[in-house]
Amino acid sequence: MKNFNHVKTTNDIPEMSTTYKNGGRFYSIPNGEFYPSVTTVTGWEKREFFAEWRKNNPNESKIATTRGTALHSLVESYVNNDDGFLGDYSEDVVRLFNQMQPLLENIDNIRSQEVPLWSSKLRLAGRVDCVAEYNGELSIIDFKSSKSAKKVEWIESYFAQATAYAIMWQEMTGEPINQIVILVSSMDGTHQEFVRKSTEYVPRLKEMIDSYYASINPV
Repeated sequence: MKNFNHVKTTNDIPEMSTTYKNGGRFYSIPNGEFYPSVTTVTGWEKREFFAEWRKNNPNESKIATTRGTALHSLVESYVNNDDGFLGDYSEDVVRLFNQMQPLLENIDNIRSQEVPLWSSKLRLAGRVDCVAEYNGELSIIDFKSSKSAKKVEWIESYFAQATAYAIMWQEMTGEPINQIVILVSSMDGTHQEFVRKSTEYVPRLKEMIDSYYASINPV
């Protein structure tokens, strides 16, 4: 078991409360404004498709959500160096973790986990999985579970989400993050590592934000 180093940051980032309206999740930031969540905005264009899928596959949707949440918690405990991090997780979740674990060894010098972030420039808010060095470069790191292996063209929203968090982190802390990392562990026995430059997805993120705000505030 690796002992992960944690780097203390000087910025105390306050918590945010959440609410649901207009078909999405919103965060109340300290100045009193409400910003939509990153996942709400990056998933807005496909919201009807996924809503229909959840309606037609309620059990599978619930299992996938529960499994993904559990994997996040397990990974967080592991990189926090918690004793007995495996806890009482299900066999499926432990298998997903074991598949992802070799990639987790590339993480170190962790800045934050599950920290709330927001951006007045983007008009977005959210909670980032992990801010840490990945293979020696400061990165936004996102942990995903899946039924099967992903193709790059299927996960554009993942890259846009991570890009948004990179922009938020720099806006709030002054520290630039140029690398985004998506780690995926799938029930089909595969694990995947996607490493990109955050600047690559800025134009697409802007399109998603503009599309979202145009949809909820039609002219």
